Amino acid sequence: MSGSDKLQGSRELGAALVRGGVLLMLGLAPAACSAPFGARQASPEAVRRELTANVLSSGEPSRFSEILLHRQNLNDLFDDDREAALRVLHERFCAGELADDGLFSLSELSFYHAGRAGSQRHYLAAALYAYAYAFPDQEDLAPDRFDPRLRYSVELYNRALTEALKSAEGTGVVLAEGTFPLPFGEMEVSFDAEQLRWGDRRLVDFVSATETEVTGFENRYRSPGVGAALAAATEPTEPDGAIADLVGREVHVPVTALLKVPHPRRQLTSGEALSGRLELHAASLASTAEIGAWTVPLEREPTVALGLTVTEARPWVNQFSRFLGHVVQSDTGSDFAGYEAHRKGRIPVVFVHGTASNPSVWFNMMNDLDSDPVIRERFEFYLFWYDSGQPILYSGMQLRRSLTEAWRVLHDELDDSCLDRMVVIGHSQGGLLVKLTAIDSGDRFWRNLSDGSLEDSGLSAETQALIEEMMFVEPLPFVRRVVFIATPHRGSYLAGPSIVRRLAERLISTPASLVRSGGELLGMDKVRQLAGIERLPTSIDNMSPGHPFIAAIAGIPVVPEITAHSIVGVVGEDPLESGGDGVVKYTSAHIDGVESELIVPYPHSMQAKPEVVQEVQRILHHHLEVDSCGSAAIE
Repeated sequence: MSGSDKLQGSRELGAALVRGGVLLMLGLAPAACSAPFGARQASPEAVRRELTANVLSSGEPSRFSEILLHRQNLNDLFDDDREAALRVLHERFCAGELADDGLFSLSELSFYHAGRAGSQRHYLAAALYAYAYAFPDQEDLAPDRFDPRLRYSVELYNRALTEALKSAEGTGVVLAEGTFPLPFGEMEVSFDAEQLRWGDRRLVDFVSATETEVTGFENRYRSPGVGAALAAATEPTEPDGAIADLVGREVHVPVTALLKVPHPRRQLTSGEALSGRLELHAASLASTAEIGAWTVPLEREPTVALGLTVTEARPWVNQFSRFLGHVVQSDTGSDFAGYEAHRKGRIPVVFVHGTASNPSVWFNMMNDLDSDPVIRERFEFYLFWYDSGQPILYSGMQLRRSLTEAWRVLHDELDDSCLDRMVVIGHSQGGLLVKLTAIDSGDRFWRNLSDGSLEDSGLSAETQALIEEMMFVEPLPFVRRVVFIATPHRGSYLAGPSIVRRLAERLISTPASLVRSGGELLGMDKVRQLAGIERLPTSIDNMSPGHPFIAAIAGIPVVPEITAHSIVGVVGEDPLESGGDGVVKYTSAHIDGVESELIVPYPHSMQAKPEVVQEVQRILHHHLEVDSCGSAAIE
């Protein structure tokens, strides 16, 4: 190649390189102009989700833990071998190479790993780290109360402790002492089995409240705090042992489990054997606990325990059998049961259901009332269940018997003036039964049957005793306040002549004792002549407008010593004079002499409605103010 050719080739190559360089630079120009850092506007919701997400809310570690992994150059190791990364972090904390807030990330990352590896020892480690972060050896080392990691750590502790105590099957929680493995050793955990005692019962079959779904309740209540929120069933402390606490056998108890670790940071870093103490707190006995220098609220989920109670009892299964008189007795043979054992200083509140109903209709109201800390501390709830097809005077007698027996049993155990401030609340027909605890009838009911005296009636002693108890009603001295909800004081128009009433006449069966006495009573010529009846009435008969019973009870006022309240439903736009709740007219539900009457825009089954619950809540608070048992200590 000649010199001129070489020169020309060099020029062409140079030009090509220049063109290629220019093109390369042009191609890189956009990237070179794009800023590697910056900020741009985003929605506050998106930013908050990013900043507050944690392993419990999103399933992924929080920003706090991601930052720690990055600062410790452990991102890749954590991705490849989580256990190895956790060991390095643990060793660095014990060597003093991590700040105290590294405990939070150790807890969260251990929880994250435990969930993916199914490792209970890592769940226990997560609980221990979280506890050490939230409750350090010295009060001045505690996290700032505005640091969100403090609340996250408590929630991590609660959830991790629940998982660490799970049974082998994973269906329940086991509370027992023992040696528990950790990723970095073992922990000796003590547990006093006496904590399982609950009155005359033993707490058994613990389930996690956080893993239990409830249905049918308007509201699910959770009291945030420290500890594993559980629900427990109960059994007698002795095989076939008697239980005299008036609490239903199916009751489940909200409880909280705590694992306390003395000087947790010192134990973690000392290299010595770890130890802790497992505690169990029933919600009915304690709402707080002491952890070191702190008094902390206990995590509790009362709605879950109530839901498990009603699920096991299934009162709705037998409600129509009971209405028809086919009695299905409870295990204790009683139709009166409480939700927890009586404690001195608390006032009984008794709920009485209506026709063809059952106690579960009160559970929403009980659930809402229990969320009020004052009511929860100063009142206790009881339920009365009866065969609502029977004559109302007979059912009213059963209620008075049950209340009197309960009062006697509880008074024998504790001399408590709060038992003499009882509040009784009735819905529909139940309100009529409640009124029969608060009136002095004299011989008004008997006069519907005879114009002579009971003593001269010629009836047997057994029948006279039954009639006297049923018809000669006196107010119960320990009932101080009654609440009528949708109560047909002058009868219900649905109880008048109808197919429902005729069907009830055919199907409702009557208790044998009442059949015997009723047969004897109906055999009296005077009764047939005066009352004109040929069979014992049902509750439907009794609530028919114009029936002698409803006419008599409507004319008898509540005694002045007992305070009464009314809650009345009126739906639609009709005036009060013609309005009602679809079952009971306002003119029937309204009575004079009550301290308060609240009219609500709801149909007959209104027990769970907010305004109704709020009115009962107001009445109970008012009861404490004017008729309380003072500042009696809760024991």
